[in-house]
Amino acid sequence: MTLSRLASLADHAPLHVLLVDAGGAASLALAGVAEPMRLAAQALGEGRLRVDIISAEALLRAQSLPLAHVALLIASDGSPPPPVDQLRTLVSLCSSAEVWGAVGPAVLWMARTGVMEGVRVALPWALYSDVDEVAERAILTSNLFEFDGNRLTCCGGAASIDFTLTLLECLYGADLQAQVKESLCIDRVRPGSERQRVALQARFGGLQPKLSEAVALMEANIEEPLSTDDIATLVAISRRQLERLFKQHLNSVPSRYYLELRLKRARQLLLESSHSIVQVGLMCGFSSGSHFSTSYGALFGITPRDERQRKLAPRS
Repeated sequence: MTLSRLASLADHAPLHVLLVDAGGAASLALAGVAEPMRLAAQALGEGRLRVDIISAEALLRAQSLPLAHVALLIASDGSPPPPVDQLRTLVSLCSSAEVWGAVGPAVLWMARTGVMEGVRVALPWALYSDVDEVAERAILTSNLFEFDGNRLTCCGGAASIDFTLTLLECLYGADLQAQVKESLCIDRVRPGSERQRVALQARFGGLQPKLSEAVALMEANIEEPLSTDDIATLVAISRRQLERLFKQHLNSVPSRYYLELRLKRARQLLLESSHSIVQVGLMCGFSSGSHFSTSYGALFGITPRDERQRKLAPRS
């Protein structure tokens, strides 16, 4: 589990985070990771957290990764990927860290080398049209970021701040995250499960308008879910055609995809609102508390009650 792995990393003193810059000095993605990390290191005091930035070119020249517990390959929008042989070397070096991954377009670069096969990765929405067969073996999501096993991925841009603040909370607790948030003048950290809003349209564009319409209907009807037949009727295709579209392009069935949308919304409400657990269930289309709890546990591995308590409990 990533969370337990991250919590154990905090025992290292110092914990060494290495940021591999493959996108240039003006990268928002790099700044979104580096600045919260710098503030965290300052708040923790000397000897707790060390953050280093190295260029991809310098790392390739060194041909060895400095001792690092967390290594992230970071690129900004528009950054050209390195040649294939250099990319494979970079990925090999980064993967020698205990926890590693990528931010921004580097997510797709890594996926293209095959190292993300079977792993949930947050792919930047603008790059969906560039996905090839190798990258498709990863579980591509339209979420802001993903923590899966020892792999961390983030779509980049402003989401890199949410990603880093969440990572810091996993490592050092909510108090540290709150200090860094205050320093950055941020009042809300978006959860990784929040969707990149234009991801589906960017991925399928005008090629699959019926699929985009169906998902938009689901997103607009969370509290009172529509049936699969209703959705098919509203987008003017048969139920079988709708199921075929979801299977082919989202590797899911409409009912399962819809359920996950509702549960992700429920998680966001549990973590960010003061609504009771019963209210959250009702707001996300669950008339039965037991059904809500069982479904939530099956997707996230934790009950809604434990999710709320874990969020409220102070970290020791």
